[in-house]
Amino acid sequence: MSQTARNRAAVILAAGKGTRMKSDLPKVMHAVGGRPMVDWSIDLARQTGCARIVVVVHPSQQVLIDHIAGLPGDIAVAFQDPPMGTGHAVRCAERDLDAFDGDLVVLYGDSPLVPSAAIEDLFGALQRDASIGVLGFDTEAPKLYGRLITSGDGELEAIVEAREATPEQLQVTLCNSGVMAGDAAGMFRLLQKVTNENAKGEYYLTDLVGLARAEGLRCRAVRCAEADLIGCDTKAGLAEAEAVFQARARRDALEAGVTLVAPETVFFAHDTVIEADALIEPNVVFGPGVTIRTGAKIRAFSHLEGAEIGPGASVGPFARMRPGAVLEKDAFVGNFVEVKNVRMAEGAKASHLSYLGDGEVGAGANIGAGTIFCNYDGFFKYQTKIGAGAFVGSNSALVAPVTIGDGAYIGSGSVITKDVAADALAVERSTQMERKGWASAFREKMAARKAEKKKG
Repeated sequence: MSQTARNRAAVILAAGKGTRMKSDLPKVMHAVGGRPMVDWSIDLARQTGCARIVVVVHPSQQVLIDHIAGLPGDIAVAFQDPPMGTGHAVRCAERDLDAFDGDLVVLYGDSPLVPSAAIEDLFGALQRDASIGVLGFDTEAPKLYGRLITSGDGELEAIVEAREATPEQLQVTLCNSGVMAGDAAGMFRLLQKVTNENAKGEYYLTDLVGLARAEGLRCRAVRCAEADLIGCDTKAGLAEAEAVFQARARRDALEAGVTLVAPETVFFAHDTVIEADALIEPNVVFGPGVTIRTGAKIRAFSHLEGAEIGPGASVGPFARMRPGAVLEKDAFVGNFVEVKNVRMAEGAKASHLSYLGDGEVGAGANIGAGTIFCNYDGFFKYQTKIGAGAFVGSNSALVAPVTIGDGAYIGSGSVITKDVAADALAVERSTQMERKGWASAFREKMAARKAEKKKG
Protein backbone atom coordinates (compact mmCIF):
# COMPACT_ATOMS: atom_id res chain seq x y z
CA MET A 1 0.00 0.00 0.00
CA SER A 2 1.43 3.36 -0.99
CA GLN A 3 2.04 6.08 1.54
CA THR A 4 -0.66 8.26 -0.07
CA ALA A 5 -3.31 5.53 0.05
CA ARG A 6 -6.33 5.93 2.29
CA ASN A 7 -7.06 3.78 5.30
CA ARG A 8 -8.34 0.34 4.39
CA ALA A 9 -10.78 -2.10 5.92
CA ALA A 10 -12.24 -5.44 4.87
CA VAL A 11 -15.55 -7.16 5.45
CA ILE A 12 -15.39 -10.92 4.88
CA LEU A 13 -18.70 -12.63 4.22
CA ALA A 14 -18.70 -16.04 5.92
CA ALA A 15 -22.24 -16.59 7.21
CA GLY A 16 -23.26 -19.13 4.58
CA LYS A 17 -24.05 -22.54 6.03
CA GLY A 18 -22.77 -24.30 2.95
CA THR A 19 -25.49 -26.92 2.76
CA ARG A 20 -24.17 -28.07 -0.61
CA MET A 21 -20.93 -29.07 1.11
CA LYS A 22 -22.99 -31.74 2.90
CA SER A 23 -20.91 -31.25 6.03
CA ASP A 24 -21.48 -30.15 9.63
CA LEU A 25 -18.32 -28.05 9.37
CA PRO A 26 -19.00 -24.43 8.35
CA LYS A 27 -18.23 -23.98 4.66
CA VAL A 28 -15.41 -21.48 5.15
CA MET A 29 -13.64 -23.79 7.62
CA HIS A 30 -12.91 -26.35 4.89
CA ALA A 31 -9.25 -26.22 3.95
CA VAL A 32 -7.31 -25.47 0.79
CA GLY A 33 -3.58 -26.01 1.02
CA GLY A 34 -3.97 -27.16 4.62
CA ARG A 35 -5.51 -23.85 5.65
CA PRO A 36 -9.18 -22.97 6.35
CA MET A 37 -10.57 -20.89 3.50
CA VAL A 38 -11.55 -18.06 5.83
CA ASP A 39 -7.88 -17.74 6.85
CA TRP A 40 -6.93 -17.15 3.21
CA SER A 41 -9.36 -14.23 3.07
CA ILE A 42 -8.17 -12.80 6.39
CA ASP A 43 -4.56 -13.04 5.22
CA LEU A 44 -5.51 -11.39 1.92
CA ALA A 45 -7.03 -8.47 3.83
CA ARG A 46 -3.84 -8.10 5.86
CA GLN A 47 -1.58 -8.37 2.81
CA THR A 48 -3.43 -5.47 1.21
CA GLY A 49 -3.10 -3.24 4.24
CA CYS A 50 -6.55 -3.58 5.79
CA ALA A 51 -6.06 -2.40 9.35
CA ARG A 52 -9.61 -3.32 10.33
CA ILE A 53 -11.19 -6.66 9.48
CA VAL A 54 -14.74 -7.80 10.18
CA VAL A 55 -15.88 -11.37 9.52
CA VAL A 56 -19.63 -11.78 9.15
CA VAL A 57 -20.84 -15.14 10.50
CA HIS A 58 -24.06 -16.84 11.57
CA PRO A 59 -24.49 -17.27 15.36
CA SER A 60 -24.83 -21.04 14.93
CA GLN A 61 -21.27 -21.37 13.57
CA GLN A 62 -19.53 -21.77 16.92
CA VAL A 63 -16.59 -23.68 15.43
CA LEU A 64 -15.93 -20.74 13.11
CA ILE A 65 -16.43 -18.15 15.85
CA ASP A 66 -13.98 -19.95 18.15
CA HIS A 67 -11.48 -20.31 15.32
CA ILE A 68 -11.50 -16.59 14.56
CA ALA A 69 -11.12 -15.79 18.26
CA GLY A 70 -7.95 -17.89 18.31
CA LEU A 71 -6.30 -16.12 15.39
CA PRO A 72 -3.65 -13.45 16.02
CA GLY A 73 -4.56 -9.81 15.64
CA ASP A 74 -7.76 -7.89 16.20
CA ILE A 75 -10.49 -9.44 14.06
CA ALA A 76 -14.08 -8.39 14.72
CA VAL A 77 -16.99 -10.79 14.33
CA ALA A 78 -20.40 -9.56 13.21
CA PHE A 79 -23.55 -11.70 13.16
CA GLN A 80 -26.03 -12.09 10.32
CA ASP A 81 -29.22 -13.72 11.53
CA PRO A 82 -31.23 -14.46 9.54
CA PRO A 83 -29.24 -14.32 6.28
CA MET A 84 -30.90 -11.89 3.89
CA GLY A 85 -28.40 -11.46 1.08
CA THR A 86 -24.94 -10.02 0.52
CA GLY A 87 -26.01 -6.40 0.95
CA HIS A 88 -27.59 -7.22 4.29
CA ALA A 89 -24.44 -9.12 5.33
CA VAL A 90 -22.25 -6.07 4.73
CA ARG A 91 -24.65 -3.89 6.68
CA CYS A 92 -24.29 -6.28 9.62
CA ALA A 93 -20.64 -5.20 9.82
CA GLU A 94 -21.41 -1.48 9.88
CA ARG A 95 -21.41 -1.17 13.67
CA ASP A 96 -17.91 -2.68 13.87
CA LEU A 97 -16.67 -0.09 11.37
CA ASP A 98 -18.26 2.84 13.14
CA ALA A 99 -16.33 6.05 12.50
CA PHE A 100 -14.01 4.31 10.03
CA ASP A 101 -12.80 6.74 7.39
CA GLY A 102 -11.31 5.10 4.34
CA ASP A 103 -11.83 2.47 1.67
CA LEU A 104 -13.66 -0.80 2.25
CA VAL A 105 -13.31 -4.07 0.34
CA VAL A 106 -15.86 -6.87 0.56
CA LEU A 107 -14.28 -10.34 0.36
CA TYR A 108 -15.72 -13.84 0.55
CA GLY A 109 -14.68 -16.52 3.02
CA ASP A 110 -15.08 -19.28 0.43
CA SER A 111 -12.77 -17.78 -2.22
CA PRO A 112 -9.26 -18.75 -1.13
CA LEU A 113 -7.21 -17.99 -4.25
CA VAL A 114 -7.78 -14.27 -4.82
CA PRO A 115 -4.34 -12.66 -5.31
CA SER A 116 -3.35 -9.55 -3.39
CA ALA A 117 -2.42 -7.85 -6.68
CA ALA A 118 -6.07 -7.97 -7.77
CA ILE A 119 -7.23 -6.27 -4.56
CA GLU A 120 -4.50 -3.66 -4.95
CA ASP A 121 -5.80 -3.00 -8.47
CA LEU A 122 -9.29 -2.62 -7.04
CA PHE A 123 -8.12 -0.09 -4.45
CA GLY A 124 -6.11 1.59 -7.20
CA ALA A 125 -9.29 2.16 -9.21
CA LEU A 126 -10.74 3.99 -6.22
CA GLN A 127 -7.66 6.18 -5.96
CA ARG A 128 -7.91 7.14 -9.63
CA ASP A 129 -11.54 8.04 -10.24
CA ALA A 130 -14.00 5.36 -9.13
CA SER A 131 -16.47 5.40 -6.27
CA ILE A 132 -17.16 1.68 -6.63
CA GLY A 133 -14.81 -0.98 -7.98
CA VAL A 134 -15.88 -4.53 -8.84
CA LEU A 135 -13.57 -7.47 -9.45
CA GLY A 136 -14.50 -9.44 -12.57
CA PHE A 137 -13.19 -12.27 -14.70
CA ASP A 138 -13.44 -13.31 -18.32
CA THR A 139 -14.68 -16.81 -19.01
CA GLU A 140 -15.61 -18.85 -22.04
CA ALA A 141 -18.57 -20.33 -20.15
CA PRO A 142 -20.38 -17.49 -18.33
CA LYS A 143 -23.40 -19.70 -17.51
CA LEU A 144 -25.40 -18.13 -14.68
CA TYR A 145 -22.77 -15.61 -13.56
CA GLY A 146 -23.83 -11.98 -13.37
CA ARG A 147 -22.44 -9.96 -16.27
CA LEU A 148 -20.39 -6.78 -15.88
CA ILE A 149 -21.58 -4.36 -18.53
CA THR A 150 -18.87 -1.82 -19.35
CA SER A 151 -18.55 1.15 -21.67
CA GLY A 152 -15.88 1.66 -24.27
CA ASP A 153 -13.55 3.37 -21.76
CA GLY A 154 -13.88 0.53 -19.25
CA GLU A 155 -16.39 2.23 -16.99
CA LEU A 156 -18.77 -0.20 -15.27
CA GLU A 157 -22.31 0.66 -16.28
CA ALA A 158 -24.27 -2.15 -14.66
CA ILE A 159 -24.23 -5.62 -13.12
CA VAL A 160 -26.90 -7.73 -14.78
CA GLU A 161 -27.95 -11.10 -13.41
CA ALA A 162 -28.01 -13.83 -16.07
CA ARG A 163 -31.71 -14.51 -15.57
CA GLU A 164 -32.49 -10.86 -16.24
CA ALA A 165 -30.02 -10.29 -19.09
CA THR A 166 -30.96 -9.63 -22.69
CA PRO A 167 -29.66 -12.00 -25.38
CA GLU A 168 -27.05 -9.37 -26.25
CA GLN A 169 -25.93 -9.05 -22.62
CA LEU A 170 -25.66 -12.81 -22.31
CA GLN A 171 -22.90 -12.68 -24.93
CA VAL A 172 -20.76 -10.65 -22.50
CA THR A 173 -17.97 -12.81 -21.04
CA LEU A 174 -16.87 -10.43 -18.25
CA CYS A 175 -18.50 -11.83 -15.11
CA ASN A 176 -19.01 -10.63 -11.57
CA SER A 177 -16.92 -12.21 -8.79
CA GLY A 178 -18.82 -10.46 -6.01
CA VAL A 179 -15.66 -8.77 -4.66
CA MET A 180 -16.32 -5.05 -4.40
CA ALA A 181 -14.57 -2.00 -2.98
CA GLY A 182 -15.50 1.60 -2.35
CA ASP A 183 -15.44 4.44 0.11
CA ALA A 184 -16.78 2.90 3.32
CA ALA A 185 -19.11 5.77 4.23
CA GLY A 186 -20.42 5.94 0.68
CA MET A 187 -21.04 2.20 0.50
CA PHE A 188 -22.97 2.11 3.76
CA ARG A 189 -24.98 5.16 2.68
CA LEU A 190 -25.94 3.44 -0.60
CA LEU A 191 -26.70 0.18 1.20
CA GLN A 192 -29.47 1.97 3.08
CA LYS A 193 -31.19 2.45 -0.29
CA VAL A 194 -31.00 -1.20 -1.34
CA THR A 195 -34.38 -2.95 -1.32
CA ASN A 196 -35.34 -6.60 -1.33
CA GLU A 197 -37.84 -6.31 -4.16
CA ASN A 198 -36.63 -9.34 -6.05
CA ALA A 199 -37.50 -13.01 -6.47
CA LYS A 200 -35.52 -14.10 -3.42
CA GLY A 201 -36.54 -11.20 -1.19
CA GLU A 202 -32.87 -10.47 -0.40
CA TYR A 203 -30.71 -7.35 -0.27
CA TYR A 204 -28.03 -7.56 -2.95
CA LEU A 205 -24.64 -5.89 -2.75
CA THR A 206 -24.60 -5.69 -6.55
CA ASP A 207 -27.37 -3.07 -6.42
CA LEU A 208 -24.75 -0.54 -5.28
CA VAL A 209 -23.49 -0.11 -8.83
CA GLY A 210 -26.89 0.97 -10.15
CA LEU A 211 -27.47 3.26 -7.16
CA ALA A 212 -24.04 4.86 -7.55
CA ARG A 213 -24.55 5.40 -11.29
CA ALA A 214 -27.92 7.01 -10.59
CA GLU A 215 -26.09 9.60 -8.49
CA GLY A 216 -23.59 10.24 -11.26
CA LEU A 217 -20.79 8.37 -9.50
CA ARG A 218 -18.23 6.46 -11.56
CA CYS A 219 -17.80 2.70 -11.20
CA ARG A 220 -14.98 0.57 -12.56
CA ALA A 221 -14.48 -3.13 -13.34
CA VAL A 222 -11.10 -4.65 -12.56
CA ARG A 223 -10.14 -7.90 -14.27
CA CYS A 224 -8.69 -10.99 -12.63
CA ALA A 225 -8.03 -14.54 -13.86
CA GLU A 226 -10.98 -16.90 -13.60
CA ALA A 227 -8.97 -19.47 -11.65
CA ASP A 228 -8.19 -16.82 -9.00
CA LEU A 229 -11.85 -16.41 -8.21
CA ILE A 230 -13.01 -19.98 -7.64
CA GLY A 231 -15.77 -20.05 -5.05
CA CYS A 232 -16.06 -23.28 -3.08
CA ASP A 233 -19.73 -24.07 -2.45
CA THR A 234 -19.34 -27.83 -2.92
CA LYS A 235 -16.73 -30.49 -2.30
CA ALA A 236 -16.17 -30.50 -6.07
CA GLY A 237 -15.42 -26.77 -5.98
CA LEU A 238 -13.12 -27.33 -3.02
CA ALA A 239 -11.22 -29.99 -4.95
CA GLU A 240 -10.98 -27.67 -7.95
CA ALA A 241 -9.47 -24.90 -5.82
CA GLU A 242 -7.05 -27.38 -4.25
CA ALA A 243 -5.93 -28.52 -7.70
CA VAL A 244 -5.29 -24.93 -8.78
CA PHE A 245 -3.35 -24.22 -5.60
CA GLN A 246 -1.23 -27.36 -5.94
CA ALA A 247 -0.44 -26.67 -9.60
CA ARG A 248 0.76 -23.18 -8.70
CA ALA A 249 2.78 -24.41 -5.72
CA ARG A 250 4.54 -27.01 -7.88
CA ARG A 251 5.30 -24.47 -10.56
CA ASP A 252 6.67 -21.99 -8.01
CA ALA A 253 8.88 -24.70 -6.47
CA LEU A 254 10.31 -25.71 -9.83
CA GLU A 255 10.97 -22.09 -10.78
CA ALA A 256 12.75 -21.59 -7.43
CA GLY A 257 15.24 -24.37 -8.23
CA VAL A 258 13.63 -27.27 -6.37
CA THR A 259 13.89 -30.69 -8.02
CA LEU A 260 10.51 -32.45 -8.16
CA VAL A 261 10.95 -35.89 -9.71
CA ALA A 262 7.20 -36.28 -10.30
CA PRO A 263 5.62 -32.89 -9.60
CA GLU A 264 2.04 -34.07 -10.00
CA THR A 265 2.46 -36.48 -7.05
CA VAL A 266 3.81 -33.92 -4.56
CA PHE A 267 1.35 -32.00 -2.39
CA PHE A 268 2.13 -28.69 -0.69
CA ALA A 269 0.62 -26.66 2.15
CA HIS A 270 0.03 -22.93 1.98
CA ASP A 271 3.24 -22.16 3.91
CA THR A 272 5.63 -24.84 2.62
CA VAL A 273 9.16 -23.46 2.21
CA ILE A 274 11.65 -25.40 0.08
CA GLU A 275 15.03 -23.95 -0.81
CA ALA A 276 16.85 -24.37 -4.11
CA ASP A 277 18.64 -27.66 -4.81
CA ALA A 278 16.42 -29.66 -2.48
CA LEU A 279 15.24 -32.93 -4.01
CA ILE A 280 11.65 -34.13 -3.57
CA GLU A 281 10.91 -37.65 -4.75
CA PRO A 282 7.42 -38.86 -5.81
CA ASN A 283 4.40 -39.12 -3.53
CA VAL A 284 5.49 -36.73 -0.80
CA VAL A 285 2.92 -34.77 1.23
CA PHE A 286 3.76 -31.52 3.04
CA GLY A 287 1.38 -30.48 5.80
CA PRO A 288 1.49 -26.96 7.27
CA GLY A 289 4.67 -25.57 8.80
CA VAL A 290 7.41 -27.34 6.83
CA THR A 291 10.78 -25.88 5.84
CA ILE A 292 13.23 -27.81 3.66
CA ARG A 293 16.75 -26.39 3.39
CA THR A 294 19.04 -26.49 0.38
CA GLY A 295 20.48 -29.86 -0.57
CA ALA A 296 18.04 -31.82 1.56
CA LYS A 297 16.43 -34.94 0.13
CA ILE A 298 12.88 -36.05 0.83
CA ARG A 299 12.46 -39.62 -0.36
CA ALA A 300 9.27 -41.13 -1.76
CA PHE A 301 6.06 -41.66 0.22
CA SER A 302 7.05 -39.44 3.15
CA HIS A 303 4.70 -37.17 5.10
CA LEU A 304 5.97 -34.00 6.81
CA GLU A 305 4.14 -31.51 9.02
CA GLY A 306 5.53 -28.80 11.29
CA ALA A 307 9.08 -29.96 10.58
CA GLU A 308 12.39 -28.36 9.60
CA ILE A 309 14.80 -30.36 7.49
CA GLY A 310 18.33 -28.96 7.45
CA PRO A 311 20.81 -28.67 4.58
CA GLY A 312 21.93 -32.01 3.21
CA ALA A 313 19.61 -33.96 5.50
CA SER A 314 17.64 -36.93 4.21
CA VAL A 315 14.14 -38.18 5.06
CA GLY A 316 12.52 -41.46 4.02
CA PRO A 317 11.33 -43.21 2.05
CA PHE A 318 8.13 -43.91 3.97
CA ALA A 319 9.02 -41.60 6.86
CA ARG A 320 6.80 -39.36 8.94
CA MET A 321 8.02 -36.04 10.35
CA ARG A 322 5.54 -34.63 12.86
CA PRO A 323 5.40 -31.16 14.45
CA GLY A 324 8.59 -30.20 16.24
CA ALA A 325 10.82 -32.51 14.23
CA VAL A 326 14.10 -30.79 13.39
CA LEU A 327 16.87 -32.43 11.39
CA GLU A 328 20.09 -30.47 11.38
CA LYS A 329 22.74 -30.60 8.68
CA ASP A 330 23.28 -34.06 7.16
CA ALA A 331 21.01 -35.82 9.65
CA PHE A 332 19.36 -38.96 8.31
CA VAL A 333 15.95 -40.50 8.93
CA GLY A 334 15.20 -43.63 6.93
CA ASN A 335 12.25 -45.82 6.07
CA PHE A 336 9.38 -46.25 8.53
CA VAL A 337 10.79 -43.82 11.08
CA GLU A 338 8.48 -41.40 12.87
CA VAL A 339 9.91 -38.28 14.51
CA LYS A 340 7.89 -35.93 16.71
CA ASN A 341 9.23 -32.98 18.71
CA VAL A 342 12.81 -34.19 18.47
CA ARG A 343 15.90 -32.30 17.34
CA MET A 344 18.45 -34.48 15.59
CA ALA A 345 21.84 -32.80 15.52
CA GLU A 346 24.29 -32.82 12.63
CA GLY A 347 24.95 -36.26 11.20
CA ALA A 348 22.61 -38.11 13.58
CA LYS A 349 20.95 -41.20 12.10
CA ALA A 350 17.83 -43.25 12.60
CA SER A 351 17.85 -45.51 9.58
CA HIS A 352 14.70 -47.58 9.97
CA LEU A 353 11.68 -48.74 11.95
CA SER A 354 11.86 -46.38 14.94
CA TYR A 355 9.71 -43.93 16.88
CA LEU A 356 11.49 -40.87 18.28
CA GLY A 357 9.18 -38.65 20.31
CA ASP A 358 10.05 -35.71 22.59
CA GLY A 359 13.76 -35.40 22.96
CA GLU A 360 17.19 -34.68 21.50
CA VAL A 361 19.63 -36.77 19.51
CA GLY A 362 23.22 -35.56 19.59
CA ALA A 363 25.54 -35.07 16.64
CA GLY A 364 26.67 -38.28 15.01
CA ALA A 365 24.52 -40.50 17.23
CA ASN A 366 23.13 -43.71 15.72
CA ILE A 367 19.66 -45.01 16.55
CA GLY A 368 19.23 -48.70 15.71
CA ALA A 369 16.21 -50.33 14.07
CA GLY A 370 13.16 -50.80 16.26
CA THR A 371 14.17 -48.19 18.85
CA ILE A 372 11.32 -46.51 20.70
CA PHE A 373 11.37 -43.35 22.80
CA CYS A 374 8.76 -44.27 25.43
CA ASN A 375 7.71 -40.68 26.02
CA TYR A 376 4.13 -40.87 27.32
CA ASP A 377 2.64 -42.34 30.50
CA GLY A 378 -0.97 -41.64 29.57
CA PHE A 379 -0.93 -38.23 31.25
CA PHE A 380 2.34 -36.41 30.53
CA LYS A 381 5.14 -36.37 27.96
CA TYR A 382 8.79 -36.80 28.98
CA GLN A 383 12.16 -36.14 27.33
CA THR A 384 14.74 -38.60 26.03
CA LYS A 385 18.21 -37.15 25.47
CA ILE A 386 20.82 -38.99 23.42
CA GLY A 387 24.36 -37.65 23.61
CA ALA A 388 26.71 -36.97 20.72
CA GLY A 389 28.22 -40.08 19.20
CA ALA A 390 26.04 -42.42 21.23
CA PHE A 391 25.01 -45.79 19.78
CA VAL A 392 21.58 -47.24 20.54
CA GLY A 393 21.29 -50.91 19.59
CA SER A 394 18.33 -52.32 17.72
CA ASN A 395 15.04 -53.10 19.41
CA SER A 396 15.72 -50.86 22.40
CA ALA A 397 13.08 -49.09 24.48
CA LEU A 398 14.22 -45.88 26.18
CA VAL A 399 11.78 -45.05 28.97
CA ALA A 400 11.68 -41.29 29.46
CA PRO A 401 12.76 -39.23 31.23
CA VAL A 402 16.18 -40.63 30.49
CA THR A 403 19.56 -39.36 29.31
CA ILE A 404 22.11 -41.36 27.35
CA GLY A 405 25.57 -39.79 27.70
CA ASP A 406 27.95 -38.86 24.90
CA GLY A 407 29.54 -41.88 23.28
CA ALA A 408 27.53 -44.38 25.34
CA TYR A 409 26.43 -47.75 23.95
CA ILE A 410 23.04 -49.36 24.52
CA GLY A 411 22.96 -53.11 23.93
CA SER A 412 20.35 -54.39 21.53
CA GLY A 413 17.02 -55.42 23.04
CA SER A 414 17.48 -53.32 26.19
CA VAL A 415 14.79 -51.50 28.14
CA ILE A 416 16.61 -48.50 29.58
CA THR A 417 14.94 -46.81 32.55
CA LYS A 418 17.95 -45.08 34.13
CA ASP A 419 20.44 -42.51 32.86
CA VAL A 420 23.55 -43.93 31.19
CA ALA A 421 26.92 -42.26 31.72
CA ALA A 422 29.08 -41.03 28.86
CA ASP A 423 31.13 -43.78 27.16
CA ALA A 424 29.41 -46.48 29.25
CA LEU A 425 27.74 -49.67 28.02
CA ALA A 426 24.21 -50.34 29.24
CA VAL A 427 22.60 -53.73 28.71
CA GLU A 428 19.26 -54.82 30.15
CA ARG A 429 18.27 -58.39 29.27
CA SER A 430 16.93 -61.45 31.07
CA THR A 431 19.22 -64.50 31.29
CA GLN A 432 19.09 -66.65 28.17
CA MET A 433 18.02 -70.24 28.85
CA GLU A 434 18.44 -73.30 26.62
CA ARG A 435 16.79 -76.76 26.96
CA LYS A 436 18.36 -79.28 24.61
CA GLY A 437 15.93 -81.41 22.59
CA TRP A 438 12.89 -79.44 23.79
CA ALA A 439 11.78 -78.34 20.33
CA SER A 440 11.70 -81.82 18.75
CA ALA A 441 9.87 -83.26 21.77
CA PHE A 442 7.35 -80.43 21.63
CA ARG A 443 6.70 -80.97 17.93
CA GLU A 444 6.16 -84.75 18.43
CA LYS A 445 3.73 -84.16 21.28
CA MET A 446 1.72 -81.54 19.48
CA ALA A 447 1.62 -83.57 16.23
CA ALA A 448 0.23 -86.53 18.11
CA ARG A 449 -2.37 -84.36 19.82
CA LYS A 450 -3.43 -82.88 16.47
CA ALA A 451 -3.72 -86.33 14.88
CA GLU A 452 -5.82 -87.59 17.80
CA LYS A 453 -8.12 -84.59 17.52
CA LYS A 454 -8.52 -85.16 13.78
CA LYS A 455 -9.55 -88.81 14.32
CA GLY A 456 -12.10 -87.77 16.94
